[in-house]
Amino acid sequence: LYVMSLTVNRQKSPAQTCDPYVKFKIAGKEVFRSKTIHKNLNPVWDERVSLHVETLRDPLYVKVFDYDFGLQDDFMGSAYLYLESLEHQRTLDVTLELKDPQYPEHNLGSLELAVTLSPKEGDVRDAVRKLCELSSQIYQSMRLSDVHRKAQLWRGIVSISLIEGRGLQPMDANGLSDPYVKFRMGHQKYKSKTIPKTLNPQWREQFDFHLYDEQGGYVDITVWDKDAGKKDDFMGRCTIDLSLLSKEHTHKLDLPLEEGEGVLVLLVTLTASAAVSISDLSINMLDDPHERHQIMQRYSLWRSFHNLKDVGVVQVKVIRAEGLMAADVTGKSDPFCVVELSNDRLQTHTVYKNLNPEWNKVFTFNVKDIHSVLEVTVYDEDRDRSADFLGKVAIPLLNIQNGERKAYALKSKELTGPTKGVIFLEIDVIFNAVKAGLRTLIPIEQKYIEEEPRVSKQLLLRNFNRVRRCIMFLINTGCYINSCFEWDSPQRSICAFVLFVIVVWNFELYMIPLALLLPLAWNYILIVSGKDTRQDVVTMEDLLEDEDEDFDKDDKDSERKGFMNKLYAIQDVCISVQNALDEVASYGERIKNTFNWTVPFLSWLAIVALGVATTIIYFIPLRYIVLIWGVNKFTKKLRDPYTIDNNELLDFLSRVPSDVQVVGELSFFFFASTFLSF
Repeated sequence: LYVMSLTVNRQKSPAQTCDPYVKFKIAGKEVFRSKTIHKNLNPVWDERVSLHVETLRDPLYVKVFDYDFGLQDDFMGSAYLYLESLEHQRTLDVTLELKDPQYPEHNLGSLELAVTLSPKEGDVRDAVRKLCELSSQIYQSMRLSDVHRKAQLWRGIVSISLIEGRGLQPMDANGLSDPYVKFRMGHQKYKSKTIPKTLNPQWREQFDFHLYDEQGGYVDITVWDKDAGKKDDFMGRCTIDLSLLSKEHTHKLDLPLEEGEGVLVLLVTLTASAAVSISDLSINMLDDPHERHQIMQRYSLWRSFHNLKDVGVVQVKVIRAEGLMAADVTGKSDPFCVVELSNDRLQTHTVYKNLNPEWNKVFTFNVKDIHSVLEVTVYDEDRDRSADFLGKVAIPLLNIQNGERKAYALKSKELTGPTKGVIFLEIDVIFNAVKAGLRTLIPIEQKYIEEEPRVSKQLLLRNFNRVRRCIMFLINTGCYINSCFEWDSPQRSICAFVLFVIVVWNFELYMIPLALLLPLAWNYILIVSGKDTRQDVVTMEDLLEDEDEDFDKDDKDSERKGFMNKLYAIQDVCISVQNALDEVASYGERIKNTFNWTVPFLSWLAIVALGVATTIIYFIPLRYIVLIWGVNKFTKKLRDPYTIDNNELLDFLSRVPSDVQVVGELSFFFFASTFLSF
């Protein structure tokens, strides 16, 4: 059965065309639905379908509709095709006149079909032929190149970030609206949250559609006003033609609303998935010794300079999950799993009403950067809105143990704390070390789909503590070095003095990378000998988890104590950050003001000091200068035990005013001058 073309003799309105599609029914059961042809009164489908007919006595009932997203589709006419009148094994061109049963005198256009009626023997032969083709495809899919080409479920992902609306139409009596947005692409639908009482809503939501058609498609968008107790008001519509957008690039679109007022602001990203694939657990390339050997040869050292962008391949077996969180009111969930590596995203099928789903899927990705992180996220499917988050794991590729089936505890979105459930994965990574090393020297690949950053008290406190730990390490190191000058431990100071003299007197430039090699070699020796210094990292992770628990407790306590106590909880942190930023900015401004002649005396003093330093460095070798400075520092306490240690450069800069101090002095001078004039 070929659906060739449809001629429609009416329009919904003078300014609007139709989006027709066709439904075919036999014995009251829908057997086929054509694709939708957008904005066309004379559409051409060129679709072919084989329908199995039990008896020729039941006619084929054809109904044509005009697709309206968000509204009920409009009926455009129907007709019957009586199968008993067809000839066997002969293609006939049939024209069906469309009628409305309620208004049979109205002419609603015609539908042209090419119909071939074949006996069941022909269907059997076709089925055998298709089965042979399917077997051949399964055999070919065991090879990596064909897996990449044929086994994928879709050709890409359309990521839509709904940012905001501007100047929307007021629908309520107060001159405002409660807008929300509906998205639809084929059978995939999403609905945004409702923003109450505004004409300029800020949504900041993201929705992902699966792109099955390589040529793109259409995303229909409608805006509605939420009305409690009655039907929601329609506020406008717009459409995105994906065929006009380039892939692997984020497009900012300002879409004016048709049949309404205002503009929607969207970010649309088309992420291709040509280098990834999904297959069943039974079709596994790395379990085949011959296939695995070929892949190992492909990424061997002797092929290190062949196709430098092809670093390696990673295969992820998503086996099952256990003990997931119940997201539905029935105490169950509809979980599916999304696997991401950089900009490649694939997902499993959905296992409905199950807290212990089994997927048994194999995901294959090409590795572009060995430092990438593999992210596996479990969601609960919701048909009319975005999926609910159930848990997530993030696994750096360099930390993967090949062929090890392991249970990973699911964590929160920020990966800061555990959530309910575990997921069983088996991962294999094969890569070329030379290509991976060269790729490390190239800028990291930009990730197109990222969450909007948000202000968080927990994140603020954690980052502050991280910076404080780094600063404290530098301060402790400086105090340790300064203690050598203070002769707190004579033995340590003598050893440091002798080492300083020997190194400075014999210094060569190659000693700098050599000095950096020493701690690397020393820590490696400790790791090999069983004294793993990386235990500090584990301790730090435990500390971060303890901080998260403390933050949660603080949040609960703050909620009980009220809003003001929440402000007091971060007041100390804000003051510390404020003072630290002030100090850093002040020193930068003082250096600038020294060269800007803000205080001429200090600028002249800097000229004299720099001139003397230039002369000394020109005539005296640098090692002698450093040696004299070091001997002076080491012997200062021996020569004068009561001397006060100081830093001449910082002491000089402390006399130079910062920009804030300059503005304050000018304001005071202006006030004093005005007062004296009165």
